Amino acid sequence: MGNMVEIENLAKTFGNEHALTNVNFDVKKGEIFGFLGPSGAGKTTTIKILTGQMSYTSGSVQVFGEDVIQLKKSKNRKRFGVLTDNSGLYDKLSIEDNLLFYCDLYDVPTNKVDEVLDVVQLREEKKKRVAKLSKGMRQRVTLARALLHEPALLFLDEPTSALDPVNTQYIYKGLRELNERGTTIFLTTHDMEEADYLCDRIAFLHDGEIKLLDTPDALKKQFAKDEIEIELKDGQHVTLSKSKKDAQTLYNYMENEEIETIHSNEPTIGDIFVYVTGRELI
Repeated sequence: MGNMVEIENLAKTFGNEHALTNVNFDVKKGEIFGFLGPSGAGKTTTIKILTGQMSYTSGSVQVFGEDVIQLKKSKNRKRFGVLTDNSGLYDKLSIEDNLLFYCDLYDVPTNKVDEVLDVVQLREEKKKRVAKLSKGMRQRVTLARALLHEPALLFLDEPTSALDPVNTQYIYKGLRELNERGTTIFLTTHDMEEADYLCDRIAFLHDGEIKLLDTPDALKKQFAKDEIEIELKDGQHVTLSKSKKDAQTLYNYMENEEIETIHSNEPTIGDIFVYVTGRELI
C-alpha cells in the first residue's frame, strides 16, 4: 500500500513560537488516519500545511507523491477535499442548489446529488434553504458535498464537534461509505471514542511533536495493565493478575458461580493520551 501523505522533519514557527517541531508520519492509501491532540497542539496548522493553505518553515511535505505546493495546481484541486464544522455553504440557496453548484464546479453528473443525500439521509429535506438548517444538518450537507466528487484524500477537522448522537451517526455512516469507495481520510478530533471507532491508525500530537503512532488496538495493548477486575455477586470487587498464580483463584470463583462481571481494565485511547502527555484532550 502506497502513501498518500509523507511528512519528514516538519517544522513550523510563528515568530519565536514553535508550532510544530520535527514532525514525522505518513498516511497510507485507503486508511482513516486519526490526528489527535489537545487544543493548540498544532493539528489545524498541520492540516493547513497539508492542504497548501499555509507554508512551512522546514522539512519535507508530500501529498500524492509530490511536494505539497503542487496542490495549488488546478489538476490537483479535485483530488482532495477539506471538511470542517464551518465549511462555507450558500445560506440563501437550498440544499439541492448548493450541491448542484458544486456538481458544476467539479464536473460531476447532477444525478449524484440525490445519491449523496441518501447517504446522509437528507433527500427529503433537499428543498430547504441552508439558512434554516440546524448545525447538525449543515454538517451533513457539507459531508454530502465532499461525497459528490469522491476525492482521493479528504481532510476532516473536527467534523462532529457539538453534534448530537443521531447526527454523529449519520456522519460516521457517510465517512465509512466514502472510505470503502477508496477515499483516504485524515481526521482530527477531540472525541476519543470516535477515533477508536473510525481510525485504522492514530497519531498523538503534543507540544508540536508526535508522541505516539499506532493502531488503536496496539496502543491499548501496549498500555494495558496485566490484571483483571472481578465483581462478585455479593458486591465484592477483586483484582487478579493474569499470571498463572491467580488462575486457580479465578477458577474457584467460576466453579462456585460467584462471578457477576469480569473486566480486563483495558485503557481507553483518552486514558493513554492523558498518561503520555499529562493533559486532557480539550
